[in-house]
Amino acid sequence: MGLPGEPSGAPTTAGTTMAVPGLAPDLIATLHWPRWALIVFAVAAGALLLCCAVCCCRCRHHRKKSRDKETVGLGSAHSITTTHLVQPQVDDLEPGTARQWGRLQLSLEYDSGTQQIKVGLRQATELRAAGTVDCYARASVSTQPGHRHETKVHRDTLSPQFDETCCFHVPRTELPQATLLVQLLHFKRFSEHELLGELQLPLGTQDLQHVLERWHPLGPPGSAQSEQVGELCCSLQYVPGSGRLTVVVLEARGLSTSQAESFVKVQLVLEQRKWMKAKTSARKGTAAPYFNEAFTFAVPFSRVQNVDLVLAVWARGLHFRTEPVGKVWLGARASGQQLQHWADMLAHPRRPVAQWHRLQPAPEVDRALALQPRLRLSRPRP
Repeated sequence: MGLPGEPSGAPTTAGTTMAVPGLAPDLIATLHWPRWALIVFAVAAGALLLCCAVCCCRCRHHRKKSRDKETVGLGSAHSITTTHLVQPQVDDLEPGTARQWGRLQLSLEYDSGTQQIKVGLRQATELRAAGTVDCYARASVSTQPGHRHETKVHRDTLSPQFDETCCFHVPRTELPQATLLVQLLHFKRFSEHELLGELQLPLGTQDLQHVLERWHPLGPPGSAQSEQVGELCCSLQYVPGSGRLTVVVLEARGLSTSQAESFVKVQLVLEQRKWMKAKTSARKGTAAPYFNEAFTFAVPFSRVQNVDLVLAVWARGLHFRTEPVGKVWLGARASGQQLQHWADMLAHPRRPVAQWHRLQPAPEVDRALALQPRLRLSRPRP
């Protein structure tokens, strides 16, 4: 047996447990624990600590993953809303969808008293083109073939602001069958104008009891183009000092090949009355006659704003019957590219300005001119 004075490290009696200060409570030290119980206790305590550590790590990872997932979800929702639901990009849409060709804002109003429908061409946006274009709009109604309205040309833009109103006479009984056609075109001075998109709107499906102003998607250029009777290229030059207006009839194209010969009549109209006229020589057997003939008229500067210039292509058939193929009306009272050509001539005095023009049906031009009986005035000398 050990003596009271022996150090704590001396051997003890078998079957007893020595208390280790700082490692376990004194109560445990004084109890007699079997060795297997201590082992089980130690294993259980270690397993419990390990489980707690694993649970803490999993909870922390789950919270972090939830936060990351929530952030990604919000970003995805914002992306979907912005890209597809609010303002889809043109390149992300499927080919052939209407949004690829842009949108057109217009207003419709029907006047029952005059039986006229007023079409307000407001603006267009998101036009499909490789770069900016010189854009103008052309409006017509199916029940009035040959009658159409063209806006001014708006330069270097894909979002032109037209702000023009045109009227078409449509009886109420013809409204269910009438269709409004609006075409947007790229103006090209020396080649055929490019069709950018079009809108076909059946008027029978519209509530015309109130003024409607809406955005409409444009469709692809299709077979709804108005009938083409040919084109004419001419050059205009005006010298304000001498009052000399020079008209050069250059060439035509797209005429009917069945026509035996064709020529062009040049006519000046002053204050809606016929004033002066001339004509080219005839060209036989061709759908693209080349004239290159110049005519000079004395038009004082004080009258140039009241003058209309009418170029009429005539054809003489095999039975010697002469009929007008189409006409081009230029002047301050014209519209669209015809008005633009006249304005360019006045803006660049003494400089020839050449341009192609699509021929319009002769009855349409005659109705728009509303000519009075012939004006008998003396021709001013150059």
